[in-house]
Amino acid sequence: MARRIDVTGAGGVRLAAWEFGDPPKGDPGPVDGPERDRGAGVLLLHGLMGRASHWAPTARWLSERHRAVALDQRGHGRSEKPPRAASYTREAYVEDAEAALEQLGLAPAVVIGHAMGALTAWQLAAKRPDLVRGLVICDMRASALGAASQREWADWFRTWPLPFATLADVRTWFGEDDPWVERPNPSRGAFYAEVMQEAADGWRPVFEPEQMLRSRETWVYDAHWEELAQVRCPTLVVRGLDGELGRAEAQEMVRVLPRGEYAEVADAGHLVHYDQPEGWREAVEPFLDGVLTG
Repeated sequence: MARRIDVTGAGGVRLAAWEFGDPPKGDPGPVDGPERDRGAGVLLLHGLMGRASHWAPTARWLSERHRAVALDQRGHGRSEKPPRAASYTREAYVEDAEAALEQLGLAPAVVIGHAMGALTAWQLAAKRPDLVRGLVICDMRASALGAASQREWADWFRTWPLPFATLADVRTWFGEDDPWVERPNPSRGAFYAEVMQEAADGWRPVFEPEQMLRSRETWVYDAHWEELAQVRCPTLVVRGLDGELGRAEAQEMVRVLPRGEYAEVADAGHLVHYDQPEGWREAVEPFLDGVLTG
């Protein structure tokens, strides 16, 4: 089951939210008007270039006991892609998540975010503690990455051999041939295949690379420790052993968080929940049980 729910985000941007699992037992199903509470709420926020469907396996096991909704963030997936650079501010992303929680009736919810989605999640928790009862931060750094990092990303986008002739070519390039890949990684290839759509001349991303760079430049130059320290709810920081968030920085994030906890997933890279779904669940589920049912 995949059910789309429309959400109106900041500035009237149209957003697509998705439920990928059956409702918790005893739920009467969809209703007209405001969404009714169907158990504890969980909002899932993908990272830069991701989409809600990347959370589908997580959402399915969550939906056995909770109401889990994944959001296509602005510029991504099936959500609207405003052309103006001013539409991709940090404030807009946070307000979109805020609107989703309120319009879907999920609050107070646990918010689970990957990479950029994790930053949105903790900025939301700092701004609206009434909406967030727990937080999971997956492989997102609190330190500033700087101008060199942004230039590397711009250069990387230019290496993409667009358009791809087939989805198999997408999987091969991102899983093996991409200069950023140190060793073959089929799950990475599958991740990027999921954000491609067929055009007249071949397969292209569902997002505009320039808009992704605009989104990234709104947070890449700044550190976010102060906002992290303002998060009052229980928070789990998760990293993959081969991810972008190093162990020392992750543990410092846990120290800065007033109610922080730490977990790591073996044999996982940056795409922790996608690389190692079973290890991800083992790391996250006990924390969620404590927050949502404890």
